[in-house]
Amino acid sequence: MTPASPGQRVVITGIGLVTPLGWVLADVWASLLAGKSGIGLITHFEPNGLPCVIGGQVPNFDATDFMSAKEARRMSRASQLTLAAAKLALADAGLPAPLPNPERSGVYIGTAAGGVDRLDEGIMTARQLGYDRVNPFSAPSVLPNMLAFHVTEYVGAVGPSSTITTACATGTQTIGEAYHAIRNGRADLMVAGGGEALIQDFVLAGFAAMRALPTSFNAEPTRASRPFDSLREGFVLSEGAACVILERLDHAQQRGAQIYAEVVGFASSNDAYHMAAPHPRAEGAIRTMLWALDDANIAPAAVDYINAHGTSTPANDAAETNAIKQVFGETAYDLPISSTKSMIGHPMGASGAIEAAVCALSIRYGQVHPTINYELPDPACDLDYVPNQARQVDVDVALSNSFGLGGQNACLVLRKVEPA
Repeated sequence: MTPASPGQRVVITGIGLVTPLGWVLADVWASLLAGKSGIGLITHFEPNGLPCVIGGQVPNFDATDFMSAKEARRMSRASQLTLAAAKLALADAGLPAPLPNPERSGVYIGTAAGGVDRLDEGIMTARQLGYDRVNPFSAPSVLPNMLAFHVTEYVGAVGPSSTITTACATGTQTIGEAYHAIRNGRADLMVAGGGEALIQDFVLAGFAAMRALPTSFNAEPTRASRPFDSLREGFVLSEGAACVILERLDHAQQRGAQIYAEVVGFASSNDAYHMAAPHPRAEGAIRTMLWALDDANIAPAAVDYINAHGTSTPANDAAETNAIKQVFGETAYDLPISSTKSMIGHPMGASGAIEAAVCALSIRYGQVHPTINYELPDPACDLDYVPNQARQVDVDVALSNSFGLGGQNACLVLRKVEPA
């Protein structure tokens, strides 16, 4: 097939979500609009002794609902969740597997850490039972690019391929880079997203040592993630995955595909400041939002909704609020802003992909979900965070923010599809 020329329009035609609120798309969306929390006590392991014993776990997930038992045994949990999300996205888009034009199809999937469960399992087996008892798939299944491999193998795509590992900005960046691959004529269709399964004792211990997790809400898990609220203490670690199907607009139209939204802008940057703390003047966040809007050729005043990074950490929420004020000026106070993490926690490399999908759903259905647990306003966070109740909003343009460990920043701009 003749390659497409640069300047192609790119749309989202399929969404697959695997989250602490489940994985049936309509149910997840309904739960978000209802302000339902997916946070609970950790059951993946016995968390006794940890100062934070809560997290966002995908409920009742059985990998064999999405793949054979043999396949599941060869994958980390992050890979299982991500392959499930990809299959859901493909089905939602009405596409077969393998894809019909593999050389014009690609996969960009990211993760912050990859198969840490298999790393832990391999280490424990080797040290306690002997090196000859280690699963032969434990070493490769740890690698971050295995999430992308399993999706690529399933869809049969041999076009552009990449694994992006930019901590909490990962899911946003995979979609943004995949969007650019199609826009620049390198592909007609991309599967993009992220997956994470970091609910492990040593991971929570590490973040607890950083004082990054909430410790006052173990008895009330659903109240623990409270972005922009003055009682926020830290992010709630969670797991999950999300994939979206991106297509050239004319490619989608030719096959009569449903269209959720158009991706029109993307940018990424780095603070070059600190491993864990945001820049004190939020310069990286400001720069990235402005660059993404410039990439989209959209003025800040045209934005109708922001899905915030909104982690529920004191520093991040204040910095993001400041950044939004700097980019949008006085109109910042009129912008609906909400944090998906208030309900699903923070699934690290999957977060941005889930949130981009949420923006697409908001555009399609004209609704924005609330930021729950917003009870006691913080003077440093004084914007409209859509507190506790969903809202009808005609969203023509949405912006999705992700700001991660290591100073990583990424921002996507989505809009309602307009006639060519």
